[in-house]
Amino acid sequence: MSEIERGRGVALWSQISGILAAEIVKGQPRQGEQLPSAQALAERFNVNRHTVRRAIAALEERNLVRTEQGRGTFVQEQTMDYVISRRTRFTQNMRNLNVEADMEFVEEAREIPPPKIAQALGLDRHEYAYRIETLDRADGHIVDYSTAYFPAARFPEFPAVYRRLRSVTRSLAEFGVADYERKHTRVSARLPDAVTARLMKQPANRPVLYVQSINADTRGVPVQYGITRFSGDWVQLVLMADH
Repeated sequence: MSEIERGRGVALWSQISGILAAEIVKGQPRQGEQLPSAQALAERFNVNRHTVRRAIAALEERNLVRTEQGRGTFVQEQTMDYVISRRTRFTQNMRNLNVEADMEFVEEAREIPPPKIAQALGLDRHEYAYRIETLDRADGHIVDYSTAYFPAARFPEFPAVYRRLRSVTRSLAEFGVADYERKHTRVSARLPDAVTARLMKQPANRPVLYVQSINADTRGVPVQYGITRFSGDWVQLVLMADH
């Protein structure tokens, strides 16, 4: 068992962080495995839990571990390269990465969208859109929380079709949209709101990658406005320039 040295001028939390980091590099514990609880680590190093929490925070800053609310602290796995291009498709991205993908429907509604989104979709201010919120997982890990808007008049009962087919591409094809392309993408980093943090099971002080996008059919008519919040712990966005 590794021991810390008191009285040598190095903060206890820093020593603990260094010991745990060295163990992680050696594969003990391995990627994806859970670290002992703060109480267990406090007993191991004979320190208080505040000191342990500071050591864990230092490991998080180095992207060696991640903390999931209500579950604990885990050794960080390698991030996935998520490609954003003119034809971004979640299913294809997951297939290319050879991971098992799954989608969970969170909420749906027929509503008048916010003015900015209505304008992006080419809707009048009194026109309705379907709002559909989903969680996407890869190999069981939450990688994104998405909110998508679809023009209701053009795509009647779209949520039911989407639930049945579980694919935006196949659902749009049911309405005669054989192909669509990314017309606009904006990427930023921001802190998650309370709902996002809860659904993605991550601390509210850890930023998410916030992607706003517009997809349009081959005539250039918008068919979808999307807001996707990617987990920075799991995803690295790769912007591809299509030719």
